[in-house]
Amino acid sequence: MLNLLLVEDNIDLASGVIDYFSLENIRCDYANNGVSGLNLITENAYQVIILDLGLPQMDGLTLCRNIREQGIDTPVIMLTARDALADKIKGFDAGADDYLVKPFDMDELVVRVRTLSRRRSGQMKSLTIGKLKLNLLDKTVYCDDQLLKLSPTGLKILTLLMSNSPNAVSRNTLIERIWGDASPDSNSLKVHIHHLRKQLDLVQQSELLHTIKGHGFAFRLDQPHE
Repeated sequence: MLNLLLVEDNIDLASGVIDYFSLENIRCDYANNGVSGLNLITENAYQVIILDLGLPQMDGLTLCRNIREQGIDTPVIMLTARDALADKIKGFDAGADDYLVKPFDMDELVVRVRTLSRRRSGQMKSLTIGKLKLNLLDKTVYCDDQLLKLSPTGLKILTLLMSNSPNAVSRNTLIERIWGDASPDSNSLKVHIHHLRKQLDLVQQSELLHTIKGHGFAFRLDQPHE
């Protein structure tokens, strides 16, 4: 089931969207202002975020810029009544991936949501946690000037963990997102996590990768919350 967040201050519109999504077997959390939306985004892992531009407390453009600056690469769809080209450009510059003008067709929104849910945002160019920086364009990982040597699978695991930081990613989610239907050997994930820790040890950043009992793994600067 898809897991989305809708940030919209029009309660009637939000109720209609949420009800329609439920018929499509799509789970949708809801916030009616930008600050609440930001809190939900930083505390949960969503596959798509739907933002209204004209939000109270923190507008949609500011919210989108904020999450991109944090390294959150969840795809974002902007909902707005503004259909001028200049407004759309502002949305894309802030980090949006798609733009839908009100009033819109619900079927079209569902199609766009399903399409975006299959990929992470193309707006993100890098992820940074502590001294660790992952370049998403050339698929390299550096700590200061030192390059980490990771396998393609190890890089995918690191990208997924850093993208969801500070939230934990379960073992099942890692296996599903990395290997898909091709189920790996039972010890494959354990081995790749071990090699990732060894590489982090070389640059003295192993404290970033935490094992969260009952939840999986998480990249965070602080101590894990169990």
